Amino acid sequence: MTGFRRIPRLSIGLPVYNGEEYLAEALDALLGQTYEDFELVISDNASADGTQGICRRYAARDSRIRYIRLPRNIGAAPNHNQVFTECRGELFKWASHDDLYARDLLRRCVEALDEQPDMILAHSGQAVIDGDGQVKVPYEYGLTTDSPHAPERFRSLLFEPGGDDFYGVMRADVLRRVKPHDSYHHADRTFVAEIALHGPFHQVPELLYFRRDHPTRAERANPGKRSRCVNLDPRRAGPLHPTPRLLAEYVWGFVSTIRRAPLSPADRRACHRHLAAWMASRVRPGAGERVEDRAPVDPDRLAFSVDALVAGRDGRRA
Repeated sequence: MTGFRRIPRLSIGLPVYNGEEYLAEALDALLGQTYEDFELVISDNASADGTQGICRRYAARDSRIRYIRLPRNIGAAPNHNQVFTECRGELFKWASHDDLYARDLLRRCVEALDEQPDMILAHSGQAVIDGDGQVKVPYEYGLTTDSPHAPERFRSLLFEPGGDDFYGVMRADVLRRVKPHDSYHHADRTFVAEIALHGPFHQVPELLYFRRDHPTRAERANPGKRSRCVNLDPRRAGPLHPTPRLLAEYVWGFVSTIRRAPLSPADRRACHRHLAAWMASRVRPGAGERVEDRAPVDPDRLAFSVDALVAGRDGRRA
């Protein structure tokens, strides 16, 4: 049939805004994956730098890329939702324009979902890297998101530093059943919590995902709660969205998540108890630890090389 394009098994959605500094590295890492049955949909949020040129050059070289340029900046959260609606695969993964991905990341995650039909999301071990791609903080995943009990998964996501499950490989049909990503303070946490209430996650016990922490990353460039939320959605600007509202929506997001999830009455009550305990814990010093703020490691003690694991970085090896 003329014009027919086979639907790939996996869709990768990459929302981007002014990502020229690191975008090519991320695209090299994704296109160099050992698992190849995917489409890569890039949604450019009306970038004003060289992002468009980079995307068009890569799309001309690889037919798996679909490049979409939005006429105006709709904000990071709507763009994440937008790129998901453009994807066609039975599996889905969001990708960030500034992160790096080991060659086997997609293959190992897809294999895990195929081998364990009860799992709805698969991700891997991770490390935080700096702007040059050097490891700052390896992170040992300590969440019990693989538990068969929904309240335990929910409790773990509340109390433990996150493992970036937002960027895991997910079953697209489950993702369509949850509320789209919102734009209040820490909306990504309530979003992942809702996904977890639909089923367990699998963590591949290998270091395959590298989250880049750099001064121009959205969280660093927008240190205040309100500025981060405006970055997520420009409609959050103005007096109708003061900080207390953004925080209240965050807490209400968890409450709504419990209400919407397919839980038994007993599990629903257990989730509410965990939420109440978490809210009480937030007043204690040290609450809200961020992995990237931990003390950096001595690079000489690392037993692996990012450049050896990630496609397109061979020439960077010392």
